Amino acid sequence: MAVLRRATKAVAAWRAGGLALIVLTGVSACTPIYRNHGYVPAEDELALVEVGTDTQETVGEKIGRPSAQGLLNDDGWFYVQSRYKTIGPREPVEIDRQVLVVNFNEAGVVQNIGRFGLEDGRVVEISRRVTESNIKGIGFIRQLLGSFGRLRAEDITG
Repeated sequence: MAVLRRATKAVAAWRAGGLALIVLTGVSACTPIYRNHGYVPAEDELALVEVGTDTQETVGEKIGRPSAQGLLNDDGWFYVQSRYKTIGPREPVEIDRQVLVVNFNEAGVVQNIGRFGLEDGRVVEISRRVTESNIKGIGFIRQLLGSFGRLRAEDITG
């Protein structure tokens, strides 16, 4: 009888431990994960750059070169930093974005410095590399099968 009581207590303790492990695993799966991407110079670093005096070379030495530059005429440097939050298996959500724009005039001298946040922006498609199909609403198989009806014997024999 004493052995049966000990076995029952051991099984109950095992179940309680397993339940605690399941609860801890579930809670830890809901813990948010934060990731940072990109680089934006801090205000004290940016204070070293003087509008109307510094050039592209001196800005590159003082705060570094950005990962993105003006696409059409190279008159601006764009420093971009984003912070993403992920909870469990959900898709990451961008919770913060900073964009620092340093504009240059034709001589390469700093003309303007602007800082923008996520609340100031909207999604802008800088580059899109997608080949558009000229076939609308027709799948590959339907197109392939549809060409059989237009095949004539003289097309094959010449």
